[in-house]
Amino acid sequence: MSILTTYFQTPHNTAPFSKINNSDFEPAFDTAIQQAKEEIDSIALNILPATFENTIEAMAFSGITLDRLSSIFFNLNSAETNDELQQIAQKVAPKLSEFSNDILLNEKLFERVKHVFDQKDLFELSAEQQTLLENTYKNFVRNGALLDSKSKSRLREIDAELSLTSLKFGENILAETNQYQMHLTSEEDLAGLPEGVIEAARQLAESENKEGWIFTLDYPSYLPFVTYSSNRALRKELTLAAGKKAFQNNTFNNEENVLKIVRLRFERARLLGYPTHADFVLEERMAQSPQKVTSFLNDLLQKAKPAAQQEFKALTEFAKQTDGIDRLEKWDGPYYSEKLKQERFNLDDEKLKPYFKLENVLEGAFKVAEKLYGIRFEETKNMDTYHEDVQTFEVKDSDNNLIAVFYTDFFPRKGKRNGAWMTSFKPQYIKDGKNERPHVSIVCNFTKPTATKPSLLTFNEVTTLFHEFGHALHGMLADTTYPGLSGTSVYWDFVELPSQIMENWCYEQETLELFARHYETGEMIPMELVEKIKESANFQEGMATLRQLSFGLLDMGWHAQDPTAITDLKAFETEQFASTQLYPDVKENAMSTAFSHIFHGGYASGYYSYKWAEVLDADAFAFFKEKGIFNPEVASGFKNNILSKGGTEHPMVLYKRFRGQEPQPEALLKRAGLTK
Repeated sequence: MSILTTYFQTPHNTAPFSKINNSDFEPAFDTAIQQAKEEIDSIALNILPATFENTIEAMAFSGITLDRLSSIFFNLNSAETNDELQQIAQKVAPKLSEFSNDILLNEKLFERVKHVFDQKDLFELSAEQQTLLENTYKNFVRNGALLDSKSKSRLREIDAELSLTSLKFGENILAETNQYQMHLTSEEDLAGLPEGVIEAARQLAESENKEGWIFTLDYPSYLPFVTYSSNRALRKELTLAAGKKAFQNNTFNNEENVLKIVRLRFERARLLGYPTHADFVLEERMAQSPQKVTSFLNDLLQKAKPAAQQEFKALTEFAKQTDGIDRLEKWDGPYYSEKLKQERFNLDDEKLKPYFKLENVLEGAFKVAEKLYGIRFEETKNMDTYHEDVQTFEVKDSDNNLIAVFYTDFFPRKGKRNGAWMTSFKPQYIKDGKNERPHVSIVCNFTKPTATKPSLLTFNEVTTLFHEFGHALHGMLADTTYPGLSGTSVYWDFVELPSQIMENWCYEQETLELFARHYETGEMIPMELVEKIKESANFQEGMATLRQLSFGLLDMGWHAQDPTAITDLKAFETEQFASTQLYPDVKENAMSTAFSHIFHGGYASGYYSYKWAEVLDADAFAFFKEKGIFNPEVASGFKNNILSKGGTEHPMVLYKRFRGQEPQPEALLKRAGLTK
């Protein structure tokens, strides 16, 4: 038996990372897949009549060992990968895809599921059981159970190809990110850069035994450079490098991968009887149809565009007055936006950063969770981690019961993809009377501490941490019976509500007083800075909204129509961006070739959900504001009706139970300052 397929003899059954070798994974997957197959066979070949318990519930608890192993492996492949893990992923992905198809195309198993589904009125099922039954039945149908054998076989081929192409897409972006460096040796080239950014770049150069300073495409290096460097040529170089990721004439080019992914998705949808991939996806979303999503995005576009155009005009004039810039380019945007923001609000991210020491911000997030939900976080050193940067916490309630295990992983490194995300190593579920508690992790890419400074966050990074922590709370406070309905296993356009609502607390004085202290003097953040943070919250909100909408519309462009005639990725993109474009186009840059959300993550036909969830979070937070941001009754309603319920009922049912009404879009427009 592999260490990876047995119960871990560790605190709270946590993953024994230090004892796992890369070579353990492949045999462990073979064992776990075989074990899961046997569990499925025993359900499919059961001679007793099919019931909810012996079929639907039995399936919900099958393959737990395989799911656990997959979580550990694919989380490592995102946060601490190497060539060997990537090669294993290429071998394992098709096996998992084939196993999943073995279940979904198993005719005897589907017969039993269909029997229970057709007789559902005879069973006395709870709301959660009804959801599980419907999801299980739909999962079969949406994965080809009603197809003829030839179509089923083609579906298997498509799924295997899709899983490999998507993996390749992600690997190419990581390779391009890692391959690029801007190595500077002249001090003049550092003009305008904050001291901490310079120090981090020098440390990176030293770690590679080089003189001078190294800047990379990792966000903590890239973003401050394009925001503060007064050297326009270097800003251009770095911006172009970021925009060219996987869109260059080399082995990491993703153009063919993108076209292949969208064509395969389209073919798959047609095979299953849907007009497009977006129709297929949106059937299982709050938004329900591509038409509804497109009209939602266009409606917001109509309301945000005048504000965005005005903001862009003001920025263009400001750059012209400041430095005689005749044509504002993409590499000028962050730089002049920051300058204009400083002038307008006298608010400089660098002035704010000393009040946002990473450890204090994390502690602040913990205090907010304690005030709202009565849980506390205790750091522990007795749990294994996959990297020395990872911290571990036990999350407990007021009676000292374990609620969850929580991991944090905050700094960039070579084997870690860019961005920020929440994930889980073990879901919550209730089996044999025991409530199994979840193991949840958040992964970010913040500036590492240097020899002289701790990790200090920009305000944007503070909201990022709170955002991912909101997802984590959704996972940690889960209280459902079945693992597949637990925590963040909800409709994709509902999953961002718990994360986005948490960002609102960052703008509140009551919250900032909990943690925003100067890292050297311990002085509380001055209230005039808090006021300025609030005032500046809507700075260039029109432009930011347009940017989000452009990504949502690009996603729908790829997935809400027949993509088979598209051969020129760049030309197609330019067409999709026409209604949202502010900056001049850069011919050597493309968005789609590095658009991981939709080609490597789970957001295909779902990128709109960030804006959709903003409507939900603005409306929900308006309720908190009305009653008090730490009001125990509202917090308890949010916890009991939304956070703990996972995907056990339709999201709108859960939302209305919490709020007493459907969400009002006006709350978002008002908060964003896009409506008077």
